[in-house]
Amino acid sequence: MSEAFIIDGIRTPFGRYGGALSSVRADDLGALPIKALIERNAGLDFKQVDELYYGCANQAGEDNRNVARMAGLLAGLPIEVPAATVNRLCGSGMDAVGLAARAIKSSEAHLVIAGGVESMSRAPFVMPKAETAFSRTNKVEDTTIGWRFVNKKMKAMYGTDSMPETAENLADEFQISRADQDAFAIRSQERYAAAHAAGFFEGELLNVEIAGKGGKTTTVNKDEHPRLTDAETLGKLKPVVRENGTVTAGNASGVNDGSVALILASATAVQQHGLKARGKIVAMATSGVAPRIMGIGPVTASQKALKLAGLTLDQMDLIELNEAFAAQALSVMRGLGLADDASHVNPNGGAIALGHPLGASGARLVLTALRHLENTKGRYALCTMCIGVGQGIAMVIERLEA
Repeated sequence: MSEAFIIDGIRTPFGRYGGALSSVRADDLGALPIKALIERNAGLDFKQVDELYYGCANQAGEDNRNVARMAGLLAGLPIEVPAATVNRLCGSGMDAVGLAARAIKSSEAHLVIAGGVESMSRAPFVMPKAETAFSRTNKVEDTTIGWRFVNKKMKAMYGTDSMPETAENLADEFQISRADQDAFAIRSQERYAAAHAAGFFEGELLNVEIAGKGGKTTTVNKDEHPRLTDAETLGKLKPVVRENGTVTAGNASGVNDGSVALILASATAVQQHGLKARGKIVAMATSGVAPRIMGIGPVTASQKALKLAGLTLDQMDLIELNEAFAAQALSVMRGLGLADDASHVNPNGGAIALGHPLGASGARLVLTALRHLENTKGRYALCTMCIGVGQGIAMVIERLEA
């Protein structure tokens, strides 16, 4: 099989819900990193791109009608470049990268753009069609996150726990205290703050220009969600699921806007286009788990990916674990035999600090992991995340020597 190399990658800053990026349509938001890749790889003939894969979890608003295709065209990709939108909920962006890698490894593609986008601020309300003629009642559903149009059979068979409820289920099942969750959240914020102060994220961010009134523009050039905190402040937050619960807004990931894009290539394309291969996708795997404890999915997915790669967890110099919730992340870390404060797990902070624009986060993990390996001269990284309705996804990447 061919190998799938990572050539380049960039992302927008991640905006808060209703924040700096909320005025940007999802299709325009998705176009931004693709356009940036086109501009900084001016010597590459983008007509030669075989496919664009973009993750997106919602697809109910301005991201409908194949947002990957719309983003590609809006970014200036040639019309000859086809595109497909991938939906594996939270794992969509990583799955898009994995699909690109698999196409390249099978020699069905040689040059692919992959990533993801989510505008959670602009997720619409939706209405079902009336079930009876001349009906005078209707229901409105919020598409920002979670279940809607619930199938009664699904609810009876597996339950339809909300995402915070699944985190509480894990906290109960694995005896994860509120104090441990808050401590994890603080570490995420502190690690992000240290990485930001050191300029780490500047290497993966593009500037987003937001048009304002009177022709004025605002430049968004940093992640908007992070905020340093302490145990006392977090301790005052009320649980969001139940009165005596442990999951709070402070130890959970955010509701965010953002997009990410990467260029992947085969060895043939690297040679033909004079590209520099920075890393490669070694293996990717997915797994299914009970929906009510969906957050534990990264354990089995990681084990499968590592087996496919012929590697062990101990060989991973870095683990990028998406922090949907502190309870969820701690469940996974303990399930994999890792310490709660393992220094090689999310050393630059995670989604509790950065935020979690659903369709983009998986690609962000891959981009951040590669850049951290380059900064530290590490070799292997495991990127993994949980997925709503009970799945996990994991990917092993390898840094290549400069």
